[in-house]
Amino acid sequence: MLEAIRYSRGTLALLEQRKLPFEEEWVRIGSCDDGWRAIRDMTVRGAPAIAISGMLSLAVELVDGGEGRQFASVEEARGWILAKLDFLETSRPTAVNLSIAVSAMKSLLEQASRTSSATPESVVMLVVEEAEEMLRRDVSQNKVMGRHGAEALLLACQARGRVDTSGGKIRVLTHCNTGSLATAAYGTALGVVRALYERDALEVVYCTETRPYNQGARLTAFEIATDHMPGMLVCDSSVAALMRSNRVDAVVVGADRIAENGDTANKIGTFNIAVAAAYHNIPFFVAAPTTTVDVTLANGSFIPIEERSPEEITHFRGERVAADLPVWNPSFDVTPAAIIEGIITELGVAWKTRPDSGGLGGGYHLKRWLMANGADEAPMRRVIGEEGLLLDSELSNEGLETRDSSLLDFTPLSEQAAIEYVAARPHLAIHVGPTSESSDWTVEEVGDGNLNYVFIVKGSQGAVCIKQSPPYVRVIGAGWPLSQNRTEMEADALSEHGKHCPSLVPSVLHFDRDQHILVMQYIPPPHVGLRDGLCKGDVYPLLAGHLATFLSKILFKTSYLSMDMKEFRSMCVTFANEDLCALTEQVIFTEPYFESENNRHTPGLDDIAADIRGNNDLKLKAVEMKRRLIEKKQALLHGDLHTGSLLVCSDSTYVIDPEFAFVGPIGFDVGKIMANLAIAYIAASGQRHGEGGVQNQRAWLLDCVRDVWTGFSEGFSRQWVDLGSGSGSSSETSKSRALVWDEAKVDMPASYREQFLREVWDDTLGFFGCVIIRRIIGVAHVQDFESIEDVETRAACERRALLLAQDVMLGEFPDVHALLSAIQNA
Repeated sequence: MLEAIRYSRGTLALLEQRKLPFEEEWVRIGSCDDGWRAIRDMTVRGAPAIAISGMLSLAVELVDGGEGRQFASVEEARGWILAKLDFLETSRPTAVNLSIAVSAMKSLLEQASRTSSATPESVVMLVVEEAEEMLRRDVSQNKVMGRHGAEALLLACQARGRVDTSGGKIRVLTHCNTGSLATAAYGTALGVVRALYERDALEVVYCTETRPYNQGARLTAFEIATDHMPGMLVCDSSVAALMRSNRVDAVVVGADRIAENGDTANKIGTFNIAVAAAYHNIPFFVAAPTTTVDVTLANGSFIPIEERSPEEITHFRGERVAADLPVWNPSFDVTPAAIIEGIITELGVAWKTRPDSGGLGGGYHLKRWLMANGADEAPMRRVIGEEGLLLDSELSNEGLETRDSSLLDFTPLSEQAAIEYVAARPHLAIHVGPTSESSDWTVEEVGDGNLNYVFIVKGSQGAVCIKQSPPYVRVIGAGWPLSQNRTEMEADALSEHGKHCPSLVPSVLHFDRDQHILVMQYIPPPHVGLRDGLCKGDVYPLLAGHLATFLSKILFKTSYLSMDMKEFRSMCVTFANEDLCALTEQVIFTEPYFESENNRHTPGLDDIAADIRGNNDLKLKAVEMKRRLIEKKQALLHGDLHTGSLLVCSDSTYVIDPEFAFVGPIGFDVGKIMANLAIAYIAASGQRHGEGGVQNQRAWLLDCVRDVWTGFSEGFSRQWVDLGSGSGSSSETSKSRALVWDEAKVDMPASYREQFLREVWDDTLGFFGCVIIRRIIGVAHVQDFESIEDVETRAACERRALLLAQDVMLGEFPDVHALLSAIQNA
């Protein structure tokens, strides 16, 4: 593979790229002055290579000068290095990689200079080693970027029907030079092409000549030929015609600077290509390291564009070849984010957040994306400044103070907008069908409509599920504001649950923090919502086992009994979920016990509703359960586990909708699902399924209540025993857990685990009763009772459930068999 930088400690040589492809000359760089000239005169070019060459020129001068011995003090070394860094930064103002590298080196220098043991030698060598690390890091990151990019281009082409989903080769166009000659090695955009070639997915790569300096003709074509990739050189002005002849499947280019919204500065002519690609519905990608993103610039209008010498256009080999007219020779242009399909980085692909019809329009929020995808905060702080990073409300959870603006800005997805949203994103469209067929896709709004908008988008190759959160409780309207961050909680919870129970949780395909849209795996028929199936009289023999597995695995693996305590505390912060926890406290433990305007109940229940609101013991119990909900931080809960949050068929179960997820008492999830099964048991007696069908279903529901508890408690206890005995994985048994049996060699008796589970059982009973009461006299009711058409029959069933709830909350139920008897007698 070609290289543009040859370095060993104390020596640096740069390939003289202006003489390629006819002559290979290496220019020795012995100082920052040499490095500055090489960058300014384009001996070295390409934003990553510019940054690395600049830092290595500093390293060489420091080593050759004496490795720190040339300075009398740390302060002298610091001042000299700072001055050289400032000088190097002036060589190319558009290439943000150099600016970021300078900022990073300055920060390192300041830290090194402040240590009590600092010497001129230690400071100098730390700077040298960091410059060398930049070189090594660029190579490895480029290869990762290449893999991400190859996958993105193939997905985009598959989504447009340009290549078969089972495989095939694509035709790619690139501009300027973004390969080994523009980086430490491998390349950015040309690295993506190399990755396609390595996986036998490249039919041909077209490189433009890239006027006026001909980097494409001189350098990219040279790299393509040297690496024996199938390639073809084309004139800049022929690109639109080439696309019109249906010979290009995708475009990938590099970048010299990317603004926060995704507007991208790259070699002049890039904008022309992007416009032609948009017209021909050809995906246009940018590939660049995250250091190319300048989050301090809101959009491309703030990117400085340097102008090159007029002689680059008017002269050839020193001879004038153009008429004597004024010359405009900008080195770069800015491509609007609206026509960039995705931005490929070493962290993954950033996709547009707000496309409109046809995938055009919209842009990116790269600051959010970088933070969400693990970008190093230190370089971002150096670019943004401490205050801007730490106080930026765009990166923090939405609070009450932002709700008014969110109400104004929110636009709910329509059915057509849901289709367009998927079609604009290749990594989603691949699950549905070619975007050329998107006019034939269908969409259906599903869900209960209480909180969110939920759509199923279907095409010839499958479907996806889309959920969007409005900034309010949907069933109530704007009068009840609610944080939209619940979709983020749901995405994070699904990911966490999927680690432990992948067969019981749908996969997350995409999360859009800007529009609060979550796209998930579609769970196809014959799966139905469990509540719908129960109301039809159906039974699901494997349900209890699946629920017990989910509860025992999730509630143990995410508990302080199992997790590293640092990770557990971090999880508590991540899943604080303040608004939805407040909603839970309000609708389950507060409003049902007084005359709230949100409450409602079936006619005929006035007396028992009044009795509940007048029963001080019962209200004290509700207060006690609310206290436990708030204080007990035991495990990551689903938070809203009921028969409406399960998709089932005869042989599989999926647990969905964990947007209420928070760290709380284990008994809350267990009690809530058991309460909903008890509701279904009581409601079945009022539904018309035939006497035999009702009896069969009710017997099965009782078994479910029993088996959920016994399966959960046994599975939970078994994992605890396995972990304590060291039979779990080595990574698990080495963790610093909250309890001390590992470190202090405590013999954990069975009685201790039994006592823990007895406390969980007590919590389960209290939550069981509270959940039933809120579903009958609170704000949100359930289909189980609501589907009973005869009002008197419905009221009679609900009355029996309310009496059961009160008995369970205030009575003594030592085990699950006692609870089953109470349910059966209700």
